[in-house]
Amino acid sequence: MRVLFVLVSFLFSCIAQAEFKPNIIIFYVDDLGWQDTNIYNVGKSSPWQTPNMQALANDGMLFTQGYSPAPTCGPSRAGLLTGQHPAKTGFTHVNGNRLPNSSNAQKMIAPFFINSLPTGVGEIILSEALQQNGYRTAQVGKWHIHGTKKGFDMAYTKRGAHSKVEDRSKDFSSYNPKEKFPLGNELYPPMSEKHPNGIPYPYQPVTEEALNFIRDSTNDEQPFFLYLAHWMVHYPIVTRNRNLLEYYTDKLGIDFPKDKSDITTPGQTNPYYGAMVTTVDWSLGRVLDVLKTTDDPRNPGKKLIETTYIFMSSDNGGAEDRRKEIITDNAPLDMGKKYAQEGGVRVPMIISGPTIKAGTQFDGMVNQLDYFPTIMSLTGTTLTTKQQAKLSGLDISPVLNGKSNIVKNASGIEREFLWWHFPHNSDAQMQSAIREGDFKLYKNYKDNSYSLFQLYKNGQMHDIGEQKDLVAEKAYANIVNSLSNKLETLLAEHNAEFPSRNPKYKDLSEADKNVLPVIEKYTYNAKQKIASIQLATNKTPLNNAYVLVKGKKYKRYVRHNASIETKPGSKLMVTAKLPADVIEYVFVLIDNNNFMIQSDVIKAKKKDSL
Repeated sequence: MRVLFVLVSFLFSCIAQAEFKPNIIIFYVDDLGWQDTNIYNVGKSSPWQTPNMQALANDGMLFTQGYSPAPTCGPSRAGLLTGQHPAKTGFTHVNGNRLPNSSNAQKMIAPFFINSLPTGVGEIILSEALQQNGYRTAQVGKWHIHGTKKGFDMAYTKRGAHSKVEDRSKDFSSYNPKEKFPLGNELYPPMSEKHPNGIPYPYQPVTEEALNFIRDSTNDEQPFFLYLAHWMVHYPIVTRNRNLLEYYTDKLGIDFPKDKSDITTPGQTNPYYGAMVTTVDWSLGRVLDVLKTTDDPRNPGKKLIETTYIFMSSDNGGAEDRRKEIITDNAPLDMGKKYAQEGGVRVPMIISGPTIKAGTQFDGMVNQLDYFPTIMSLTGTTLTTKQQAKLSGLDISPVLNGKSNIVKNASGIEREFLWWHFPHNSDAQMQSAIREGDFKLYKNYKDNSYSLFQLYKNGQMHDIGEQKDLVAEKAYANIVNSLSNKLETLLAEHNAEFPSRNPKYKDLSEADKNVLPVIEKYTYNAKQKIASIQLATNKTPLNNAYVLVKGKKYKRYVRHNASIETKPGSKLMVTAKLPADVIEYVFVLIDNNNFMIQSDVIKAKKKDSL
């Protein structure tokens, strides 16, 4: 009888475990650098107080080599939500679906790109997958992706208190309840001689909406998924909390700002930025407090903190400056936001949850692309075979659960590398990169050269600041060859788009100018919606061509195929079939010397044009 009782108890326990659906929170900070918190403190410690991030790390797992999918906001967010590499979706930068453009000071011109989620058959994002598994879902804060917010039962995307003010040295919140963002009555860290019991914080709608969603979710007795994406610590560099700003001016030993002028001292010396970092940390603390004090109705006897996984990270590295203002310093990492260097893609990362041992640390490489498959595993959410095949990341739940000390793919093979593709901004920033083991290799599109750095040696940080380029040293030739071949293969497999040479470059040689493709004639068949251009002879042949179209329904440029026609005895023609609602279009030509030539912006007319 006793054996039967034990067996039944065991079976009920297994069933309960199988049915357990943990809550999921992604706490995503905007532009928070790897060195902007107190959780790593490599080299010089950060002056910014982040006690709640430290507490979360103490309660969960700290990742010392956590990476974002991209060095800028939009593609990282899309990568996190789709689980797909930015090069794969074509979403590689912010503000997409625009005409490619470059100044005459630039040798290169960035490719056309999109900034929306993939919409093909079978495409699914994280929130949709969890919804299908019975989750209540919410997106609170910054979205920064063009198009519909799919898979969310609730969405709040306003900036709240983090918005521009007329004079950041004077426009602070008070206790006046008629203000939009008044000070609260409760006191929170940091403590100081002036404020030994702590300070009040302004009303933060983004945080409050997130807390309300968590509380409301307990009424529905559903597991919940909260994607809390803060607008901070992105520009504007401002705080409405006078006490917090004063705390940092006192700590830094500087005068309280007398006007709204830029902070131009080097390093981590911007008190406004420090106040923003601590405000985000305060928000995390508010979330943790609610989880610790709220019962989980689905799991009697437990608080929400015991049934919730929290993924805390940043969309890219710290933005070190903006025009004349110095915001932060990512040292010892090189560069920052908008760069593929470590300062642009290595980010703070902590994960805590029911199966994660407190105070653990993982030193292997992890990317936010891993979140999607990991959350699928933790929640028992299933995908179709095609959906699973689209994912670029790996399931790291065995690492979180203490069952493995390495990240493996589905075949049990240890992860070899991570890689990034950022063909945008200045010539120097247009790069792809691959990180494998101790080394990181870059492809520089301004001249198609490579750079190689040894970040680690014998398990210890070596050249984490990427100061010594090893690419020309014979001892590393095999590493350069191996990594460059892998990177080129990945770029080809993902159909990556590349920068082209700029025909308007001020120092372009006369020889190059003389052979640039020249458009001689435009034709348009209004009835059939067929547009064509005719090119001059004795110019460089074309390698590729497409047309960018704006329509009445979708008033942003969309890429459509164009065909290159090279009939014997005829001039070179490029032709494209345009959508029925076309308003205007632009032909984009890439010649065999990799120059990008754009036609004029052509208005589609109701009658044929010759």
